[in-house]
Amino acid sequence: MFIRKKMLPRIIPFLAIVIFGCAHFPPANTFTASETAADEKIISYRCESGYDVDVIYRSVTTAIVRYAGKSHEMTIGISASGARYIGGGLEWWTKGTGPGSTGTLFRHESDGTTGKIIQRCEEQR
Repeated sequence: MFIRKKMLPRIIPFLAIVIFGCAHFPPANTFTASETAADEKIISYRCESGYDVDVIYRSVTTAIVRYAGKSHEMTIGISASGARYIGGGLEWWTKGTGPGSTGTLFRHESDGTTGKIIQRCEEQR
């Protein structure tokens, strides 16, 4: 198969859209082997925006939250209800357990308060 010179001006913009358009997909939220132990369960949350948040609850007091291709190690914080984890300038706040339970990712302010919502999510099966 060959491309005629007349077709080149039509094909180049199409190829540019295909190649650069793919760059807008969020990165995969896979944990590396060093981040997970064999007995640890990864819990996946699907966010309203289409992003995924994957979480490993290491113990009662720690969690690793994977969002937008980065892992954030967090420790439990004080909350009136649900579970609140803080670390790396973020907060991960969950309510309920099992599929359908909610998780919200916030910015964590330097004064220790909860900032703006980044993602609203729901635990998947």
